[in-house]
Amino acid sequence: MPVSLEDAQFIYKLVNTESWIKNIGDRNVTDIDKAKEYIKTRMLPQYEKLGFGNYVIYLKETNEKIGTCGIYDRKGLEGVDLGYALYPTFVKNGYALEAAEKMLNVAFTEFNLSKVSGITTKENKPSRNILEKLNFREKGTVQLEGDDELLVHYEIDKEEYLS
Repeated sequence: MPVSLEDAQFIYKLVNTESWIKNIGDRNVTDIDKAKEYIKTRMLPQYEKLGFGNYVIYLKETNEKIGTCGIYDRKGLEGVDLGYALYPTFVKNGYALEAAEKMLNVAFTEFNLSKVSGITTKENKPSRNILEKLNFREKGTVQLEGDDELLVHYEIDKEEYLS
């Protein structure tokens, strides 16, 4: 399900986890109202502009919200980026890989994208492992607009993925 304003409490908790702040960055979402604003200004416009964006990951057994996965249009990056984040208690169970694989499949078969990037910090080995398991190729480094950190840039194209 796409992230909506009703997910503000969930997003507030997720973006304030230690792993989100360390690996993605502090988004200055300090309360529920700022979470709603973050959803309105950072997440919903992508759906309106591109038809895709950020989706909530649910645990099948309980329907509990455990993270997000999506395709993002990031300033300073040519094309779109596959991203994912989980509550810490759900890490290392294969959920991020499963969600990323499904999102990548949708990106190529339903959204008809020709290529997808993946970006992460050099130190974020779990994220790099997921990208590599999905057969992304390391392309070098990239620096996003407004960010001073150099990120590792991966890429996969539709033909590679679907072959």
